[in-house]
Amino acid sequence: MTVRGCMTLLFILLCGIVHADDLVTSPLPAIQQLSTSQIISSTSSPTTSKHSSAATSAAVTTEFPTTHHNTTNSTTVPPTTPHHNTTNSTTEAPTTAHSNATTAPTPPPTSPPVPNPTVGNYSVKSDNVTVCLLAKMGLQFSFKMSENASFQTLNLDPSPNVTEVSGACGSGGNDSSLVLKSEEITVHFIFTNVSQKFRLHALMLSVNLANGNVFNASNNNLSLWEASVGSSYMCKKEQSYNITDKLTINTFELQVQPFAVQNNKFNTAEDCIADEPDNFIVPIAVGVALAVLIVIVLLAYLIGRKRSQNSGYEQFDS
Repeated sequence: MTVRGCMTLLFILLCGIVHADDLVTSPLPAIQQLSTSQIISSTSSPTTSKHSSAATSAAVTTEFPTTHHNTTNSTTVPPTTPHHNTTNSTTEAPTTAHSNATTAPTPPPTSPPVPNPTVGNYSVKSDNVTVCLLAKMGLQFSFKMSENASFQTLNLDPSPNVTEVSGACGSGGNDSSLVLKSEEITVHFIFTNVSQKFRLHALMLSVNLANGNVFNASNNNLSLWEASVGSSYMCKKEQSYNITDKLTINTFELQVQPFAVQNNKFNTAEDCIADEPDNFIVPIAVGVALAVLIVIVLLAYLIGRKRSQNSGYEQFDS
């Protein structure tokens, strides 16, 4: 009985062991069978393998464009930013330069002013011994060749080696003349004596221009620089005289005596109106002061009279 029970238990154990081995070892053949079947399948059916490879390639190819698209996006972004910055900097520079060029126009050229002429001393002698005419002045001539032309200005150089002096002395009712001649300028002054009053009554001017043209102008009906015979005419301030519509002369420190020169020097000078002192200012000031004083006196008189009238009619209560 005991032996039978042991045998039964042993049989059960063996059955359990065998069953356990079956459970453990049974998947291996399946795995091996699956692997073997896959190998056999891949070996025996190249079409299937090629299809699998194609599928795999298709999968890989499908993924690459996605990656390439990302790469394209990454390479597109950087050029956009520098290109935008470069465009801004290029646009600002020309605008500033154009604005500066517009706001800074070139000024038109201007001719420099002609300086004042040098004052010269001139004299005319009778018989090359006795001085009969004296003149001291600086001469400046402004002239134009035609009505529409602009004025040209020239100074007469009084240097003895540049300008020649000649003329004629008048006596017994004759006229006196003074001629000043340089390489380009020739001016002729004619003085007349009427009723012991002399004056400049004629002037002729000729100018040789650098381009070969010659300017000529004259006026025989002048009444300038008038003074008594035996005295001189003087005008130290700059004076401008319109000789013709195309000729104007300016004189500086002028003094002339065309008749009755004594001891080779100027006699007493009769000043021009421009050189007369402004003595009228003092009389005007005195007149204004007297007028103000009269007004004050009148106001004081009226105020005092009104007060006296008011005090005469004042009534006192008893």
